[in-house]
Parts: sequence; structure tokens; C-alpha cells
Amino acid sequence: MRTFKILSLLFVTLFLNNCKNSSNADVVSIEQHSDSNGFKYETVTNDPTGLRLYTLDNGLKVYLGKNEEEPKIQTLIGVRAGSSYDPADNTGLAHYLEHMVFKGTDEIGALDFEAEHKILKQISDLYEKHKAESDPDKKKEIYKEIDKLSYEASKLCVANEYDKLTTMLGAEGTNAFTSNEQTVYVNKIPSNELDKWLKVEGERFSQLVLRLFHTELEAVYEEFNMGQDSDRRKQYYTMLEGVFPTHPYGTQTTIGKGEHLKNPSMEAIHAYFDKYYVPNNMAVVLVGDLDFDTTIQKVNDAFGSYERKDVVHPELPKEAPITSPIKKEVFGPTAESIFVAFRTDGYGTKEAMLVKLVDYILANSQAGLMDLNLNQKQAVQYGSSFTSFNNDYGMHVLIGMPKAGQSLDDVRDLLLAEIENVKSGNFDDWIIDAVINDLKLSRTKSFGDASSTAYEYLDAFIHFADWKDRLTIFDEMKKVTKQDIIDFANKHYANNYVEVHKLKGEDKNTMKVKNPGITPIELNRDKESSFLSAFKKIESPKIEPQYIDYSTAIKTSNTANGLEVSYIENNTNDLFDLNVIFDLGKDHDKLLPIAAGYFDYLGTDQLSPEDVKKEFYKLGIEYSISSSSDKTYIGLSGLKENLDAGLVLLENLWENAVPNQEAYNKYVDKIIKGREDGKVEKGNILWNGLFNYGMYGENSRLRNILNLEELKAINPQDLVNKIKGLKNYKQRIFYYGKEIDNAIAAIDKNHKLNNALSDYPSKTNYIQKDTGGSVYFVDYDMVQSEIIFLAKGSEFDPAKLAASNLFNTYFGSGLSSIVFQEIRESKSLAYSAFSSYSNASEKDKHNYVYAYIGTQVNKMPQAIDAMLDLMTNMPEAQEMFNQAKEATLKQIAAERITKSDIFWTYEGLKKRGITEDNRKEMYNTIKDMSLADLKMFFNENIKGQSYNVLVIGNKKDVNFKELSKLGEVKELDVDYLFNYEKPKALKL
Repeated sequence: MRTFKILSLLFVTLFLNNCKNSSNADVVSIEQHSDSNGFKYETVTNDPTGLRLYTLDNGLKVYLGKNEEEPKIQTLIGVRAGSSYDPADNTGLAHYLEHMVFKGTDEIGALDFEAEHKILKQISDLYEKHKAESDPDKKKEIYKEIDKLSYEASKLCVANEYDKLTTMLGAEGTNAFTSNEQTVYVNKIPSNELDKWLKVEGERFSQLVLRLFHTELEAVYEEFNMGQDSDRRKQYYTMLEGVFPTHPYGTQTTIGKGEHLKNPSMEAIHAYFDKYYVPNNMAVVLVGDLDFDTTIQKVNDAFGSYERKDVVHPELPKEAPITSPIKKEVFGPTAESIFVAFRTDGYGTKEAMLVKLVDYILANSQAGLMDLNLNQKQAVQYGSSFTSFNNDYGMHVLIGMPKAGQSLDDVRDLLLAEIENVKSGNFDDWIIDAVINDLKLSRTKSFGDASSTAYEYLDAFIHFADWKDRLTIFDEMKKVTKQDIIDFANKHYANNYVEVHKLKGEDKNTMKVKNPGITPIELNRDKESSFLSAFKKIESPKIEPQYIDYSTAIKTSNTANGLEVSYIENNTNDLFDLNVIFDLGKDHDKLLPIAAGYFDYLGTDQLSPEDVKKEFYKLGIEYSISSSSDKTYIGLSGLKENLDAGLVLLENLWENAVPNQEAYNKYVDKIIKGREDGKVEKGNILWNGLFNYGMYGENSRLRNILNLEELKAINPQDLVNKIKGLKNYKQRIFYYGKEIDNAIAAIDKNHKLNNALSDYPSKTNYIQKDTGGSVYFVDYDMVQSEIIFLAKGSEFDPAKLAASNLFNTYFGSGLSSIVFQEIRESKSLAYSAFSSYSNASEKDKHNYVYAYIGTQVNKMPQAIDAMLDLMTNMPEAQEMFNQAKEATLKQIAAERITKSDIFWTYEGLKKRGITEDNRKEMYNTIKDMSLADLKMFFNENIKGQSYNVLVIGNKKDVNFKELSKLGEVKELDVDYLFNYEKPKALKL
């Protein structure tokens, strides 16, 4: 075995030396250029992304990057303005402004702006009066007048016309987000729609019109209440309060204070927009299938006339050093955990770079000190760390979850002990180089994706960073020695931390922002602005859809021992991904996922479990063993030059893994603790527990588990044999990478099969139950309530894929859908509402119709009525249908399935009994569909369905009388839901 370890070290040494030599040869400098239109831009030599950075005459930064993998462009419009710049008496302002930028201008969404503007001025004045008034009764009367005027104003505009415009473009991911120092607006568009997108965005940011203000305020109330139900968010904000006691990072949140949300100022929002939404404080980021010279000309046409203004960001307080530990506590129903946070210098500083290195030495998901000493040895339920950097300050945060019976103080001490290991130099000499290469690998993957690259550009802009510095960061890291890390850790990590304990219990500080009650507004979905009318007449070049011939796109070969190898060549980078695939999983043998998870804690007869992780990390290779319901995968991925060495390691572990009783006992404890933690996560209860119960009842895959006694009775050797024994079953291989012949040769050499391969054992079949007449309720300590309507449909039929795709776009999903507009935009009954016709993932299984609402408990009866009415009577809006149809066709035309996704997409199609690229049939079908066809699909597949209703909420607040109108209400005990204890179902 000594020879094996020396061989591995030789591989990693050669790799690290090659990286160093390559880096030293790449001289990086900034160069200035002028394009064919005279626009000046800068580039950085040896930039793998090929960024062109333009600065328009008005100061607008334009980041352009080319990625021709698909005919799409990732667009980001970033503003250097966020919650840190909110006025102290108007917190949440930047975030609320972000919402309002979707409401249009005097052109977008306007039907009679002159008349509307007069009413909006009255509404604005009333909000100032409302804000100044202290008498609650008088405030209510003022709000009634606001509500009355808002309804009148809604008659003069088109709700959410911006979303209709982006839908017509075929845009995806239309959204926005706000944080401390940035507000960012997001779209991914077909590349042929760039001109029209620029026309929309150039108009959108030219001015702010605060129309439909009070209905959007209701949505923000709901978002605030959602935050009240998130223990992790409360824990994070409490940490910020401790780390930044005087700086806005800690004194105010992005969502804002409840009392400020209830007393908004339209005048203050306008002032914020006028101050910060100016070209020299903004960036347009475009990465995708574009032409540099023509694109910058078009961006200049759209934004070049914006007026430059002086922007002075406020001077924010300087924090005093933390000199002793600060302890805080938060309470809630979810599992206990701890944050330990150290304040650091901000983005782009040398300290931030060193903190990042320390962070990866601690936790890199493979061979960090926490990975090995805490997670591998199962000393805690989970331990890790992360960094976060803003302009003024950053944080280095250690996070931990306790094992059963373990205190958070114990977890804190274990986390801090790993910091002490860094301070004492108790880490391997090679780890710094391995960490740097791990970070480089991550960046290589990121730069291969248009969206990830766009966010990298945006990040540089928001933080005033030179792109050259971003590209040369690894050269700077390579100058860091082990002694530098030790000295830095001893200087910066002491008792200068904030620890936040998340404990189980009632949160007595929860604040509910109640809705004041509003009149549903007019949507005017059958009307359109002059802007939209003219927009529809603009012709765009057509993108033709491209379909895949899977028989030629996925090539096949065979190993010497007869295994089929499917492969696709990687033409993007020098990484590979190898999977040995077994078509059996938990449904065939419910020990398989247990065995797969246990393997992560094992070593071999000559390598400890920790040494196994280290050897893989040195090679820049990751391995995985996973098991789903019907598949088991043994995977290897990383640097192609180390494929052979990685296979040696993997096969050695596969053949020579040594069971360990102590590790297994801890593993069982971890499984049970994980189950306990999952029982108190509302998302898990609703979307996993209740959803499965609604589909299958008691006899579900979710409930078919091994109990504690059964787990304890397992001999660990049997689990090791289970994974070793996979080699006796039929199997196939998928390889994505370069040098196919070399890869197959490496597989031949290392993946030995000794026996004839066996067929798979029979699998358990789970029967999907008929739905209807049942309301399943789980009690949970929360501010909101969440409801799912679930109905079993017909068996999977490929012929329904086209209509269901179009139906979901038109009716159930997206900002311009019927459901979203009716329930959120018109009636303000929920922050989140959607509906879907969900096609089964395999043939002979049933499709499902489901709809979701997340809302305040007092709105639940109205929200339920509104959703059921829509699911019974589909509104017919011809223009919206045309837009949804156009969007769906454009999305299919611009979609490109590439790289390894070709194989995995084909795997999914085969499960459905489809052997060809069915997008061609879908495209042609949708092209010929009419609104009448969609209505027929609705009547046959959605209308009249019998629903199981799944509800999670606070029992003391929920109106069970209203719920009983939907069917027999049964309260389900969470232990029963997941089959952790004896059944318990209570009739209410």
C-alpha cells in the first residue's frame, strides 16, 4: 500500500507544479481598446471569460461576455443600492422599491396616465398623512380612503404589464433581489430578443411610477410574515445584530421593520430612486450569444440618454472591536443549531483572501479539518463554515448542529477547536495548494456557464472590484505560506466572536403584520398600453429550434469485459464525470440507501477514512455513492489527467472497505437525529410528508423505512457487502469528458468484474390512491398557513405534454399567469400562489394537478375560495393566451440541451417510454393550439377534479369550520406521517 500512496502523491505534486508553472506564464494586464463604432472598452489579458468592460459617457458600466452554448443571454441590471442605505425611519425601502420597479412607467402599463397621475398624487399625500397620524382609528379611516382611490386608479392602468412584456420575449427567471448594497433585476432572454428587451428595460428604469402600491404592500406584508416563520433567517439576522451592533448590516434588515412596513412613504421611495437609480451607479451585464460591437451600440441607444448625477453613498458607522464572546439566543420549532461568527475586513482586502483560505482549510466538503474531525468522525450532527463579504465588513461563520444529547456549548467548543488547530498549524502542508486548486476548479465550472459568469461580473461591479484582481486572486493566494496562515489565525481568531444559539421553544418576539383589508383591484387583462401595442409590432429575427438525435449524440462503446459505455465528449474544459449506473434502488432493496450513506465513513485495510478523503482531495477528484428509488450511482468526477489515479482509489475503496461498528453506531444515531430534525421543518412536513401522504396514503415509499431497532440490528459487514455486491449486477457506464479511448482503457484496467452479471431483484410497487374528500392537517407553530390542493389525474400520456406545458405558462406559473394575477395582484390574498399540471416521470404512473397558496391565516378562507374558483372556471383571456403561447414556443426554440445533460435528459425520456426528442412534437402541437383547445384541456383534466387538501398551520389560529367544507378534516401526527412511531390520526 506504500506504493499506492506514493503514486497518489506523485500525481498531485505533478498537477500542482503544472498549475504553478502555467500561472506564472500567464501575464495578466488591463488593455484599452476601441470597437468598430468607436466605443472604448477594456479587457484583461488571458481572461478565460473574454469580458469586455465598457463605460458609457454617462458612467453606466456595461459588462459583455460571450457564451454561444445556447441562443440566450443572461441579463442582470445591478444598482449599487440596498438595505444598508435605507433611511433609519424607513427600513425595507430599497426592497419595496425593487417590487415597485415591476409596476411600469408613464408608458408601460399606462392607459390614461394623466388621470392616473392625479390620483397617485392624492394617494401619496394620504400615505404621508397616514404616516404622521398616531391615532389608530384615524389611520384606519385614512387607509380606507387610500383603498378607495387605489381602486379608482387601477381602472387607469394594466396590472403587471411588464411581466406580460417579458413573457412575450420568452424570458426565463424574471425576478429581482435586494441585499445590503445591491438591488438586481434578472431576466434570461432568447438572444434574438435583445433589441426588444433593451426597449423595455430602457423605458422601465427611466422613471418610477408607484401604481398599485397598496396591493404590493400587502405582498410585502406576506413576505415579512414568511420571514417570521423562518428560524434560520431569524438566527442569521440575530447574528448580524451581534456582529454589527451599530452598522446597518446589523441594525436593519432587507425586509424592514414591521412598524415601518405599516407606515410607508411614497415620497421617500421616490427620493431613493432618484438618488441611486442613476447610470453612474448602475451596471448592465449581458452574457451569452451576442455580438460585442452591435450589442454595446444597442445598450447605448437604450440607456445612453440617462442623466448622470453625483452619487454619494452615506458614511456608515465604524464598528468597535469585539473583545469578548457575545452570546445570543433565538427560539422556534426547528432543530437546534449554532452560529459562531467572526467579523472580518470587507470585500477585496487581503484579510478577506486569507479568511477564504482559512475557511477552506476548515471546510471544503472533503478534506477540511471540520470535514474530517467533525463530520467524518461524526463528532457532531453537522459542522461547516462559510464566508460573507460586503464593502465595509465581512464575516467568517462557523455553523454546527448537535447530535442527540449534545449541547450547543459542546458543538461550539468543537468548532472552535478546529480554529485552534489552524492556529497551531495542525493541518497538512499540501492543503493550501489543494484548496487553491479546488477554488480554481469551481471557477472553471462557473465560467463555463453564462449565468454564473454574469453574476461574477455583477459581483465585481457591486464591490468596486477590478476584474483583473478577480482573475489574479489565485496568484496572490499562492504566495501565502503555511506560516502566514498560522500567524493570521493567531492574530484574528480569539474571543472576538458572536455565538447565536437556535433553541427549540416559543418565539415570544414574533410580530404579525396584519392586512388592513383591501378592495380587489381591476386587472384590465383585456386592455393594453400604447407601449405594448407598439411593442407587439416589432419583429425579431427567428430562432429555429434544434432537436437532438440521441442515437448519434450519445455514442457507445464497450469495455473489455463487455460493459456498455455511453459517452459524450467534453469540449468545454478539462474536467470529467464518470458514473457506474445500476438500475436498482430503494424500491428493490431498502438497505441500499443505508449502505450508500454508511460507505462515506469507511476506509480500507490500509487507508483510514480520513486518508481516503485526503487522497481524493489531493487529486482534485470527488467520488460519490448514492441510491434513489430505482437507481444506484457510483460516481467519480474531477480533473481528467487524474482519472486513472481516481479510479485506482475508488476501486480500492469499493473492493477493500472495512466495516467499523463504532462508525455504524454513530451513523444510526445520525439517521435518527436527522429524522427528528426533519419532523420540525415545515417545508419537509408539507412537501415531503403531507404531499406523499396525499398521493399514497399509508403505503408509500416515504413511510417504508427501517425503524430504530431494525437499524441497530444490521451487521455493518452486510452493508459493506451490499455495495461490494453491486458489481455482481447488470450495470452500465456513462462518461463525460475528453480522451474517450484513454478513459475506457482506465475503466478496463481498474473496474474488474469477476462474475457473470445478475438480473435485478423485483421491486416494490406503490399504489397511487384516488384523491378527494380528505383534508389532512398538521399543527405547526407558524404565522402563515400553507395549503396544497392535490388531485390524481390520468396515467401519463406523451400527447398531453404540449398542452400541459402551455397550460402551466398561461394559467399556473409565473408572474403573468392567471393564478398569480388573480390571487396576489388583484386580491392580495397571498405572497405565493401557483398551480400546475404535473406529468408523471415514468410511464404507467399517474399525472397530478396541484395548486399552492401561502397566506396569512385570516385570509385562508378567501384564498381557498379564490383558488378553487379558478381551478373550476378558467378565465379566458385571448391576449394572455397569445402571449403565453408565444413565450412557450420561444423558450423551446431557444433551448439547447448540451454537454452531459444530453445523456441525463435521455434517461428521463426513456423512463417515460420516449426514445426521441419529443420537443419537436410539442413545438408543432403548441404552434397549432388555440384558446379553445386549451379550454378543452382544462375541462378534461383540471375542472371537476377531486382534491385532497393538505394544510399546515397553527392549530389555534386555523378556521377548521371553513376547512371542513372541503372534506373530512384529519389531523396527522408528524411521527405517523413519516412512520417514525405508532399511527396517530385525529378527526377534528
